[in-house]
Amino acid sequence: MDRVRDRFWIWGHESGSHDHGYDIAATSRMTPAEGALYLDVPNMIMVRYEDRPEPPYEQYARTFRPLDQFVWSIVGAGGAADSEEIRYTRQLAEAHPNMSGVVMDDFFRDDPTGVAVHDAASLRSIREGLTVDGRKLDLWVVLYQHQMELDIGAHLSLCDVVTYWTWRAELLDQLEQDFSRFESLAGDKRKLLGCYMYDYGAKKTISVGDMERQCVQGLKWLQEGRIEGMIFLASCICDLDLEAVEWTREWIQSVKDIELQG
Repeated sequence: MDRVRDRFWIWGHESGSHDHGYDIAATSRMTPAEGALYLDVPNMIMVRYEDRPEPPYEQYARTFRPLDQFVWSIVGAGGAADSEEIRYTRQLAEAHPNMSGVVMDDFFRDDPTGVAVHDAASLRSIREGLTVDGRKLDLWVVLYQHQMELDIGAHLSLCDVVTYWTWRAELLDQLEQDFSRFESLAGDKRKLLGCYMYDYGAKKTISVGDMERQCVQGLKWLQEGRIEGMIFLASCICDLDLEAVEWTREWIQSVKDIELQG
């Protein structure tokens, strides 16, 4: 029987990735693997940020071997995509049986050139290439609360896992209502709730109250089977002595051994 901790993930970026651009008045030295250890979370979502880390990734990914699972980005932060990225990630999957999927960050956009980084036909081709040594890698995608009006049904139909995020903490008071809309949009896709430990939309710390709102609601949905996991973002702020991070760390310890039914 799974316990709550088994369904927890940390969002990983290379150390220092958020030191600039979000008014964070500190410098991070924590690696993604260290972030997972610090929060006591067994699963990793590793996303390239401003082209870091650089390929090849094998030595970098070696630190993820003790984890239960990890996924690696084929579309990085800011929607960055490289034609060689899928080849590199396939090599990772060949070397690491605990790599279970690939993720597309900042994939959707409100842009006249297209609703997503890849059109539906290209995404279908990518999906068809996600079998490594006879095992299929899951295709993950990020969806923000403010993107639910976009025409993305064709893209979502090709994904296995959809992660849901509220970019601005001021909108967390409508999380239940917005998540119901998300459920209708995502249908039978596997769903995870993304939990920011910093208010990136407003470039300021997130309150413990808002952090608790996300975590308590996510745990309820996890126990009800409405989501299959929760993601805490991000590893590169875990060593900055942020109140919300420290609260989350303690909360994880308090709930991690709760058994999940079914």
